[in-house]
Amino acid sequence: MGNNSHKPAIRFQGFTDAWEQRKLGELVKIGDIDHRMPATTDDGVPYLMTGDFCGVNELNFDGVKHVSREDYDILSRKIKPELGDILFARYASVGAVRYVDFTRDFLISYSCAIIKKGEKIDSKFLYHFLSSDIAQKQIQLEINTGSQANIGIDSMKNNIFVFMPSKAEQIKISKYLSDMDTLITLHQRKYEKLITVKKSMLEKMFPRDGSNYPEIRFIGFTDPWEQRKLSDVFEFLQNNTLSRAELNSERGAAKNIHYGDVLIKFGEYLDVSDAELPFIQDQNIVNKFKGSLLQDGDVIMSDTAEDVTVGKCTEIDGLQGFPTISGLHTIPLRPKNEFGTGFLGYYMNSGSYHDQLLPLMQGIKVTSVSKSAIKDTDISFPSDIAEQAAIGRCFIQLDNLITLHHLKLEKLKNIKQSLLQNMFV
Repeated sequence: MGNNSHKPAIRFQGFTDAWEQRKLGELVKIGDIDHRMPATTDDGVPYLMTGDFCGVNELNFDGVKHVSREDYDILSRKIKPELGDILFARYASVGAVRYVDFTRDFLISYSCAIIKKGEKIDSKFLYHFLSSDIAQKQIQLEINTGSQANIGIDSMKNNIFVFMPSKAEQIKISKYLSDMDTLITLHQRKYEKLITVKKSMLEKMFPRDGSNYPEIRFIGFTDPWEQRKLSDVFEFLQNNTLSRAELNSERGAAKNIHYGDVLIKFGEYLDVSDAELPFIQDQNIVNKFKGSLLQDGDVIMSDTAEDVTVGKCTEIDGLQGFPTISGLHTIPLRPKNEFGTGFLGYYMNSGSYHDQLLPLMQGIKVTSVSKSAIKDTDISFPSDIAEQAAIGRCFIQLDNLITLHHLKLEKLKNIKQSLLQNMFV
């Protein structure tokens, strides 16, 4: 289609020429494997389905299916993925792309297309372009709807247009965005590692299988942990039954803790002063719960969920005297004695406690536990409040670190998204 007047909003110094517009099929070879599903095996040559690279940051062969070497040789005769190629999802998550940055034999399913590395355009530049909103909007217009969304090879070749600068500028852009991808991957791995560390600590810092001693302990603490029935440790408070529709997001006479937020939004420890909670407007409703207004250190348990997350708990802190009430489908619990900040929230979400709830859960589509069912569950804790506080403090600091890394990761992703919108036309 020749040159056009399109120029990106962000550009490297020294580049001023207009970008050229070309059909994708004029720049690269596009193909897919023979249309048959091979028999899969436990080992052999890795066989990637669309779902193995959609929604992930990098190609990973852990847990994927495999095909025999014979099937690989037959199915890869026409085309096979190689270093520098781009994998393109033609079915399901249509338009998802991944760059092949390694050398090894593997096969993809016929639900994917292979965009081969060529001489007319830098392959990494093309990969980043296809990831941009500019390209994705073109792709969405070409999707065929039916039993499963898909895009044809001919549509990819003839109806997706690539806007491209000189080869030198392509390489500059692709290197910059690839370096950004490397940074994002690094932060993603740090974030995931911290999540794994926390999971391991939740397993090892609380006693399991009837033991009175945790596997990991802070130096200086050696006494066995105590064990009491939940009803001996907590008193039950009242909860309201207000739905989301009956709450206000801006102001009211009291704050409300809804079970959906406990399940999804809140962690094991909640500093209410930093949280966005809905409000109860009606003062008359608040007056009915004067005896059950929450206090710092109370634990809120969700008594309903769609899976085994029922029983998830949040220990609250930072109320600062503002009236707060436990809401729909929650069991509010108040410790009869003082505990170290954060200890109960993390303990009651660990396998050490939560596994006791599994045989008590009832329901099929919606799972629940009742006050009467949980009152005889066992609560284990060190008698020394200093040890409790040390455990709570450790997990709170770890969660703060996880949140920090998550925020950094999201910021980098947002920067990358902005670059994709402004470095292409």
